[in-house]
Amino acid sequence: MRIAAIFLNWFIALLWTWRSLVACRNLPRLPNLLNENAAYERTQNPQITVIVPARNEEMAIEQTLRSLLAQRDITIEILAVDDRSTDKTGEIMDRMAAEARAQGRSISVIRIKELPAGWMGKTHAMALAARQATAPWLLFTDGDILFREDCLHRAISYAEREADHLVLFPTLILKSPGERMMLSAFQVLSVLSQRPWKTSDPKSRDSLGIGAFNLIRSDVYRGIGGYEGHPMEVLEDLKLGYEVKRSGFRQHVVLGRGLIQVHWAAGTLGIVRNLTKNVFAVFRFRPWLLLAACIATASFCLMPFSGLFGPWTMRAASLLALASAFAIYRYCERRINGIPAVYCLLLPVAACIIVYMLLRSMIVTLVRRGVVWRGTFYPLSELRKNVGPLR
Repeated sequence: MRIAAIFLNWFIALLWTWRSLVACRNLPRLPNLLNENAAYERTQNPQITVIVPARNEEMAIEQTLRSLLAQRDITIEILAVDDRSTDKTGEIMDRMAAEARAQGRSISVIRIKELPAGWMGKTHAMALAARQATAPWLLFTDGDILFREDCLHRAISYAEREADHLVLFPTLILKSPGERMMLSAFQVLSVLSQRPWKTSDPKSRDSLGIGAFNLIRSDVYRGIGGYEGHPMEVLEDLKLGYEVKRSGFRQHVVLGRGLIQVHWAAGTLGIVRNLTKNVFAVFRFRPWLLLAACIATASFCLMPFSGLFGPWTMRAASLLALASAFAIYRYCERRINGIPAVYCLLLPVAACIIVYMLLRSMIVTLVRRGVVWRGTFYPLSELRKNVGPLR
């Protein structure tokens, strides 16, 4: 038993070291839009349709629309979709549309009163708006994103040369230690388990989509069937990225700290609540796959700390793993999220919450026999019937 524990500690330590080295070596390959000054200056007045679906976003939608209206050096058509809101979201959209007209800009408000059968709400809102889009580029975003005034020009200047689908990582607005602890852990585990630098490689199967910023050529969007091709997909952003890559189009993931910002969730409990809808879907609603992920997450994140209390052979492995963890946390602090690397000491706490969140998502979905999101119930039987691959 002791030999097995030592072997497992060393296996996890080597895994931490290998994945951290791979990530730290390859993440600098991701283009940074803030360094694309030459391209930014060359591209003249590109055209884009921005699609902003929103349901009960009265606290954030005005700031989002104002930041879009403030975009420089670009012809922008904004399609704001009021998706069955019961708060003042629609009223705010109407007021912002009137202000836009006075400035010679365009915000068109699309109202959805009822959700057709066989559709997820957000997916339906985006598909409906995309049918009305006129520009050669489409940007699918969310109703709580803040855009820096040069964001869209920089993004399209890069995409016109390099990509058919461009994904920009958002900069997170963090307001509490719990948010920093959880989101730093999410980002570290994501870059260790995924390979965003490989999305631009046509020979790889790696793909990505982010709801905050999916920029895609209009003809490519329509060529892959749009959102009509997967109307009941919970992870519609990832699915879009998968379909782009599967169809052989060019996909790039880029950085640009501060170009878009979002306060994604309020506190640790807010993060857990937000992910209740999504996480079970990541595992395609398969309990055995989610349970395997729980065991892997707990082992990967907890054993390097528990090994510090074992014999010297286990302590050596734990120190190697923790040094690797600190290195990747430090890299993310400097290049991606600005969260102090010392938060790696809270990784065991974050891991326990992540496991709880995974189990909660599965149990709640199975007990309800479906997913409740923004007041709408989606039956599990329908979701499973429409599940497809994401990689």
